[in-house]
Amino acid sequence: MMSESPSQATSPSAVHEMVVRMHGSKRLYFWRCFWLSFLVVSLAYAWYSFYVPTNHIDWADNFPAAQQQAAASGKPMILYFTGQWCVPCRIMKREVWADEQVTAIVNAQFIPVAVDVNGLEGAEVMARYNVAGSPVTFITDAQGNVLQWRDGRISRAEFLELLRAANSGDES
Repeated sequence: MMSESPSQATSPSAVHEMVVRMHGSKRLYFWRCFWLSFLVVSLAYAWYSFYVPTNHIDWADNFPAAQQQAAASGKPMILYFTGQWCVPCRIMKREVWADEQVTAIVNAQFIPVAVDVNGLEGAEVMARYNVAGSPVTFITDAQGNVLQWRDGRISRAEFLELLRAANSGDES
């Protein structure tokens, strides 16, 4: 198609058509990159929100078992109210409960129990401690009396401070 004369190739309509084609392909390229980037960022955020590594906390099987262990050992209990659907709970499980320092302190000094806010047993314990949602963390004495508590997602540093305050007997 090189048979076109130079005047035809540079005619205003040919130049306009070439510019429109180039501009359209650039715009199409931009939107393809935009949506691909959006997809990658969305998938990364979803993975971040729902990924929970395993932790090595010695969780009690349920609240009554935790009460018996606490009464026998004299250790305070940690009640962690959580749910499978709770994104702040999952983030806290990843950032706090999976931490080695937290694991060492909790396993040595406390009887931890995770209370599922969706279960029947969870409803009974929630009513006892007047919990309306999750995540909520209580530290109780061996008899179940509240020493410290925090509502909502807390950081590793805040959680360690909560443990220290509970061990020193300060009221919050």
